[in-house]
Amino acid sequence: MNNLENKNTDTEGINGSQLKDSGFSNLKYLFVGILFGIIFVKAEIISWFRIQEMFQLQSFFMYGVIGSAVVVGIISVQLIKKFNIKTLQGEKIEIQPKTFSKGQIYGGLLFGFGWALTGACPGPLFAQIGTGVTVIVITLISAIFGTWVYGFFKDKLPH
Repeated sequence: MNNLENKNTDTEGINGSQLKDSGFSNLKYLFVGILFGIIFVKAEIISWFRIQEMFQLQSFFMYGVIGSAVVVGIISVQLIKKFNIKTLQGEKIEIQPKTFSKGQIYGGLLFGFGWALTGACPGPLFAQIGTGVTVIVITLISAIFGTWVYGFFKDKLPH
């Protein structure tokens, strides 16, 4: 059995790189994260009011943002498959087939209710905290705790 077959997918993920980045090279992720946060703030994607408009069906803005992201994602995956695009380290990108589980419906509803109540989803949490909306720290702690609870009960849940 080679290293790829023996790899623990729970800790690394199916597409986890075999090459490890140095601490210094991880600065690129910090830079991209900061840039991503600035774009979220300037585009008002992290605005509690924009999110409430979306859930109250008062504005198309957030649906347009989400829909655009879905379209870009679909096109990107198709281009990766068609042109056999590799990672920056030169590794093949493997897109695994997905299977449906009714737990995805429950999880999606729970996620949506939490998003509607708090005005935050995991992506922009840190950008919201960075803009001074410190009450979102409670949402961040809740998200971390919820992830831990899922991890604790993962083996007992129907997948």
